[in-house]
Amino acid sequence: MKYLKVKRDTGIKPPRSLLRRVGRAIAEYDMIRAGDRILLGVSGGKDSLSLLAILRHLRTYAPVRFELGVVTVDPQVPGFDPSPLGDYYERLGVTWFYERRPILEQARQRMDGDSFCAYCARMKRGIMYSTCRREGYGVLALAQHLDDLAESLLLSIFHGGQLRTMKARYLNDRGDLRVIRPLVYCRERQTADFAHQANLPVIPDSCPACFSAPTRREHMKALLAREEADYPHLFANMLHAMRPLLTEGDLEGGVDTPARQ
Repeated sequence: MKYLKVKRDTGIKPPRSLLRRVGRAIAEYDMIRAGDRILLGVSGGKDSLSLLAILRHLRTYAPVRFELGVVTVDPQVPGFDPSPLGDYYERLGVTWFYERRPILEQARQRMDGDSFCAYCARMKRGIMYSTCRREGYGVLALAQHLDDLAESLLLSIFHGGQLRTMKARYLNDRGDLRVIRPLVYCRERQTADFAHQANLPVIPDSCPACFSAPTRREHMKALLAREEADYPHLFANMLHAMRPLLTEGDLEGGVDTPARQ
């Protein structure tokens, strides 16, 4: 485990379109409360780095005060090295926890009837939970967006026969950590555009094992893209349909998330 804490700062102002959607999600789902210590899972992908910039900006004027740190879980997959991001976090003055775990090797030995992505997602989530407890953070922030939620809904319907998707906010099984997804109203293209325009230090294909072959999730992404080309309001309609699922029970559950931090 690598620990980094410094006091420098640089500012990147995200576009209003992203700030409005994140602010709305935070308010509607009571994601951030006064005095929260939030640990954000950041892999180095466009979504998590965009969310880091958004939360840092919101912290400058939000009506409630909260602390923000980041955690990176390195699954030790060949070709994936997030360690250079340490210099970026140092410039930002962000507390960073770098957790290296041989998840790929463990998957080869223990995985039975599961996909690597699903196994990796569960393992990463457990490691992030442990880091939160060890370092005194009560809230874990994850960077899944509306596209992820829509893909998860279709996966659950097609392959699980259930109406389930990722939740905007929930308590973990032990009830000691609140998990939030502030990007649930944001589109993937918005984070991609922001990351490009702001020149964020994105690590391409943050998990080569996930991107080396087509997956069910990639199939759903392509299906949704084809449908949206004919029905521009597709994602707005899907969000309306998913709303009852986003906090259902307020406890841990839903489909396995992509291994995205």
